[in-house]
Parts: sequence; C-alpha cells; structure tokens
Amino acid sequence: MPKPLLNSCCLCQSTRNGSVISGILAIVLSIITIVVIFTTRVHFKTIIFDVIPNDIVKIILVVNLCMTILISLLMIVGVLKRNQYLMVPWVVLGIMIAIGLLISVIYTGVVFFIDGYVLTGVLWLIFGLICCAVLTYCWCVVYSEYANLTEENERGRYNKQPYRR
Repeated sequence: MPKPLLNSCCLCQSTRNGSVISGILAIVLSIITIVVIFTTRVHFKTIIFDVIPNDIVKIILVVNLCMTILISLLMIVGVLKRNQYLMVPWVVLGIMIAIGLLISVIYTGVVFFIDGYVLTGVLWLIFGLICCAVLTYCWCVVYSEYANLTEENERGRYNKQPYRR
C-alpha cells in the first residue's frame, strides 16, 4: 500500500485540488510548447541520436506532448471520479519526466560550459533545476492523492470515512 508523501498542496490546498491544478498546468504547458515548436525556428537536438533530422525531432516532441495532454486529462478525470487507476499513467509518466528533465538540464548546462557560454550555462542550470523541483513537487502532490485514493479503496465499502464536499 503506497503511503502519501504530502498531506496538503502548498500548505493550504488539498492534494485533490493540487492534483487537478497539476494536471491543468501540464496541459497548458504542453499546448504552449506545441505552439512554440510550430511557430519558431528553434533547432531541436537529441542527446544520443544526433543525426536525426530536425523535423523528425519536432514530430516526436509533438507526439509526446499530445500523449502528455491525454494522460493529464485521464489523471484529472481519475481525481474527480476518485478512481486511482486512471491516475497511474500520470504517476509513472511524471517521475520519468522528472528524471529525464534533470538529466537534460545537467547535460545541456555542461555543454554550455564546454562551449564557453558560462553565464548561459549557469542560468540554464538555475532555472532548469527550479523547474525540475516544481515538477517533482507536482508529482509528489499527485502521488499523495493517488495513495489516499488507494487507501480509501482498500478499506472497503463500509469502513470508508464519509466524503466531505
């Protein structure tokens, strides 16, 4: 049985409200990123496969962002319907994205340092690690709500505490 990591979100909201806010934030950021991908001339590179054309990398990113939108919608529905099974994909995806973001931020910061862009590397590390910390906190909030719902469902039908609205 998973144990909740947090009892509240931002010390004043329930983990339920924080989970919905995290899902909405993920959807909004994904839509903004898709718009930025298609409206700017940014050259995207992958860390390992450097020979992939830029258009293919953009398509891969957009497909991943669309899946993030879908999984975030599932998570929001799971929170609102109190169904922990709909939250599982977001919990798994969230921790994978947090680890991937941390690796990407450190790698890109080191590349900036190697290329001689010290200020850019420092700023990239500072803002990237802040983003990674916020993402990890959002994941902890959603995981805590998932653990609360799992505990509620394991108690059984007649042992549940009344749900307050």
